[in-house]
Amino acid sequence: MAVLDIRDLSVSYATPRGALKALRNVSMTIPEGKIVGIVGESGCGKSTLISSIIRLMAPNAKVGSGEVRFKGENLLSRSEAGMRALRGTEISMVFQDPMQTHNPVLTVGRQMVDIQYRDKLSKADKLKRAAEMLALVGIPDPEARLNQYPFEFSGGMRQRIAIAMALMAKPSLLIADEPTTALDATLEVQIIKRLRELQDEIGCSILFISHHLGVIAELCDEVVVMYAGEVVESGSVRDVFHNPAHPYTRALLECDPGHIKVRTRNLPTIPGNIPDLVSLPKGCIFAERCDKRHDACVTRPAMGTASPGHHAACHLIAERVTA
Repeated sequence: MAVLDIRDLSVSYATPRGALKALRNVSMTIPEGKIVGIVGESGCGKSTLISSIIRLMAPNAKVGSGEVRFKGENLLSRSEAGMRALRGTEISMVFQDPMQTHNPVLTVGRQMVDIQYRDKLSKADKLKRAAEMLALVGIPDPEARLNQYPFEFSGGMRQRIAIAMALMAKPSLLIADEPTTALDATLEVQIIKRLRELQDEIGCSILFISHHLGVIAELCDEVVVMYAGEVVESGSVRDVFHNPAHPYTRALLECDPGHIKVRTRNLPTIPGNIPDLVSLPKGCIFAERCDKRHDACVTRPAMGTASPGHHAACHLIAERVTA
């Protein structure tokens, strides 16, 4: 069963130059109890996708088509009051920067009690629950630390507190928006391990957004690769990372420092730039930067099957199957 099922979602932004097509026919599924990672360069549409799911879009954003189904219900047609009831209970979120997640003038305990305003519990019970959550994410002496302010915690501890707050209501879906980007490598490993343990314990599904391919490979069950507002490849982590079917995915993997075997002064990059999303090319969205482009790329490729459960939008797949 899918906790979140996105089908043919298209979102654009009104700009003085015209409609900026941030998402185009995006489809993906977040199965129950699974961790799905989204990876792609800056500008690929990750943030727009998140804001569309939780319905906190910019005033100039417009949903052109598609559905965002959460447990079978289309969130795009849900009332604003209904969405407020859903956020923080059934759907929670961990943001990128742990230094700006918390109110600096309120104690951690006060903030963790305040977010439980929907629950009919005494303040003592709410504080006890908050301490239990802090202990669950590895904060030592949690009862005493509830009385401390955010500035008294390190960045890694603040991110753990943010995760504890997001999981307080035991949501069905946790959206983690690059939660390890601001942390050093050691803390990153700790946060990943803790997230996996908490996901196993609570049983929620996680939508994990990251630039870091190593984090995606370590944490996620499935991965979705986005480029310039489109899904270009999806499948299990093993299939996508070991047998990438789209030239963009292969280029991303080749640029990952973890894949570099020979010492070099210059890190590899993908040549060219992301296309203008106001004036899109008519053919394959990646063609201008692709070293595999050929005559068929003047038309937009459909999503093809590279192997069971592994899909990519590339003409090379259709040609390989035909051959």
